[in-house]
Amino acid sequence: MKTQLITQQGFKKLQAELDFLWRKERPEVTKIVTWAASLGDRSENADYQYNKRRLREIDRRVRFLRKTLEQIKIVEYSPQQDGKIFFGAWVELEDEEGATLTFRIVGPEEIYGEKDYISIDSPMARACIGKVVDDEITVTLPAGKKVWFVNSIRYEES
Repeated sequence: MKTQLITQQGFKKLQAELDFLWRKERPEVTKIVTWAASLGDRSENADYQYNKRRLREIDRRVRFLRKTLEQIKIVEYSPQQDGKIFFGAWVELEDEEGATLTFRIVGPEEIYGEKDYISIDSPMARACIGKVVDDEITVTLPAGKKVWFVNSIRYEES
């Protein structure tokens, strides 16, 4: 089960996507479908078939976004979080060889299209929660256990 949490920035991004799909893209695709349908035989009409499929994809995504935005809980930044890793933190870790890894812990709906975001549900994020700078974090990977050290923690204020 996915955690139903999101950052303020993530919530705004999902709202913007919903707004774009509902107010801009869907009306445009609907016009194309209506135009293509008026041409007659729909069985061999590529414009009609493609845009009808796109309309179903848009509707499915709109339903998902509406349901998600209704149920999800926004986690606001609090100064009390400073110094410890919690939801919304930017974390820099270093392994025993000196390689660094930087990421932000966010909700599962925020990670798509973001290379440096990880889900709160991931093993790495779970291992980091509550840690402070210089703490050791052990994560079990397919290749075995890996040890990381916390270099820095920072938060973005919404």
